[in-house]
Amino acid sequence: MTYIPRLKEEYKSRVIAALTEEYGYKNVMQVPKLEKIVISRGVGAAVSDKKLVDHAVEELTKITGQKAVSTISKKDVASFKLRKGMPIGAKVTLRGERMYEFLDRLITSALPRVRDFSGIKATGFDGRGNYNLGVLEQIIFPEIDIDKVNKISGFDITFVTSADTDKEAKSLLAQLGLPFKKN
Repeated sequence: MTYIPRLKEEYKSRVIAALTEEYGYKNVMQVPKLEKIVISRGVGAAVSDKKLVDHAVEELTKITGQKAVSTISKKDVASFKLRKGMPIGAKVTLRGERMYEFLDRLITSALPRVRDFSGIKATGFDGRGNYNLGVLEQIIFPEIDIDKVNKISGFDITFVTSADTDKEAKSLLAQLGLPFKKN
């Protein structure tokens, strides 16, 4: 008996049927699915202090349960004192079991810890069925020890789906449990 994440099971048992009924898909393969979640964080102050990128990588690794990588600059920007090849951020790409586990923890434990939370905005879609969400504080995740945080900062979460339209992607993410604001 292998372990299957709760949201993956729910997707197979309930979400596929609900989306098929809503949009009238003729084949199960037409139903949109969550392909990957990318968590990225820019560290602007890393130009002067290289250890900040290491802290960002360490925090993203704790939050996601998968090793994060540092991102490097692609070109020189003199006004930012930035050279090509300097580390300026961190990112991690989640797929499969870890993706569903992270989404479950985001919905059930992290988002309810946001101060004055009333839902996430539905304006973060890009026109191709992907959704971007900005988190202002990394301390909403229970994995982060607030005493060991050197600076409170946020990061971006991108949900990449196989949906063709934003409407289908929003239906998929809402069925999976993302709490969108009611307009």
